[in-house]
Amino acid sequence: MDTIIQMVASVLDVVVDTFLYVVNPMQRVFWLYLVTSAIAAFFVWRALRARTDHATERDAEAAKGSFLRFLFPRHVWSHPSAWLDLRYALFHKVVSHFLLLGLTGFAISLGYRIATGGERLTTVLSQTQITTAAEWIVAILFMIVAVAVSDFIAWACHYAQHKVPVLWQFHKVHHSAEVMHPISNYREHPVDNLTYGFFVGLGYGVVYALAVTYLGFLPTMPTLLGVPILMFVFNVVAYNLRHSHVWLKWPGKWSAVFPSPAHHHVHHSCHPDHIDKNFAFMFPVWDVLFGTYIMPEDNRDVKFGVPPEQGRDLDSVWRLYWVPFRDAYRELTRRKRPAAGTAPDTDVTPDTPSAQFPAE
Repeated sequence: MDTIIQMVASVLDVVVDTFLYVVNPMQRVFWLYLVTSAIAAFFVWRALRARTDHATERDAEAAKGSFLRFLFPRHVWSHPSAWLDLRYALFHKVVSHFLLLGLTGFAISLGYRIATGGERLTTVLSQTQITTAAEWIVAILFMIVAVAVSDFIAWACHYAQHKVPVLWQFHKVHHSAEVMHPISNYREHPVDNLTYGFFVGLGYGVVYALAVTYLGFLPTMPTLLGVPILMFVFNVVAYNLRHSHVWLKWPGKWSAVFPSPAHHHVHHSCHPDHIDKNFAFMFPVWDVLFGTYIMPEDNRDVKFGVPPEQGRDLDSVWRLYWVPFRDAYRELTRRKRPAAGTAPDTDVTPDTPSAQFPAE
């Protein structure tokens, strides 16, 4: 009975924590990040009203009303996809919390032990506070390297999720949103979360090991409100517009340097020119280097979602969980090597975005 009570209490704690995301700086929907995104949206609205001749037809129409109507448009909040995101987010965070927390910690520790030949990470976790200028420089450089390495690993995982048909069955859950708002960020399948948690955790562990090996200690990342400064800046610069209807890109080439909301809008677009583009999370330079970067002049061709044949079953919380397993199983079984004496199936079309939308 005590075990059951503890399990129920743990679940209730996660539920409460999920509702308190808005006051947790470690979460993307922290109130400050939402406010700064709303401020950025206000300037977008003002610019659209002032220069409607330079806006797409749908943006010009949206900007005609009040700012609140622009920020919370009816076409988004009357869509079933928007409310499915809200229901799914709570259920998903409760389920994935217990899986992801342990796996990420294990991956970090494993990466550290592999890189150090067996040393335990716990032996170097207690660090002193940053006090001198030299320590600040080391800490900032360490933060930049750690975040850059983790972002590249996340880019590679993201690329694989689009290119490997079995992985795409799980990742398409995130892309199945037909309209987007900040909570759409949490429309992720646990397999996606576990993939990122494990491989990014391994990367962090290796970076920690290299720091200890060559510096003799594990630097403490400089933080703001408990969040590494680089991550805080990333979140506060209109992060929540990445999953929204508000098109915002930086002028000139800056969108290829710093991640703009438009960069991620294009990634979610099912237009043929946008398929398998803009995989980066924090540093678009990975997309530039590997030829997956694209930034159109406006959002006239941006449409969120996946092909109807892939998204028609993803219409409930339960289906968002189990349908990817079903489709992944089908993908694996239909790709098995044909038996001896039989001809291979040459008509099988890979169930990935690029296969569904061949480049024009």
